[in-house]
Amino acid sequence: MMSSVDVTDEHGVTYNHMVVDSALTDVQVDRMFHALADATRRDIVRNALHEEQSVSALARRYPMSFAAVQKHVAVLESAGLVTKRRQGREQLVQGQVQTIHEAHRLLDEFEAMWRDRIDRFGDVLAETDAESDTDTDPPKGAKRR
Repeated sequence: MMSSVDVTDEHGVTYNHMVVDSALTDVQVDRMFHALADATRRDIVRNALHEEQSVSALARRYPMSFAAVQKHVAVLESAGLVTKRRQGREQLVQGQVQTIHEAHRLLDEFEAMWRDRIDRFGDVLAETDAESDTDTDPPKGAKRR
């Protein structure tokens, strides 16, 4: 959810800042987007969302060591994007749809915030244009060339 905060600068000008509210803390949001910044981790999430998979099965998909895939899974798990559970000797990885929905919701709110700012910027430019048009009118009684 977005909210707005009015901030007044040292010149007495008040600005309206849009703030994106989240059920997640800043640290959680940072972890989530850091985890999603890596192509391999995004692919692991896609696969784990499609169906629960063992870390071993995931590791066979990538040209890296099993330990490297385990580290990627650990980053995703700490971000809440996947969960692991043990079944016998295997660690099964499952994607967390709710976290993906939260990321999507946050991005939607950021998009709305920036679209609003662009619209307001357009309004300011239109006002400035209108003011400059009236400033170029010659004084009353003056002849135009």
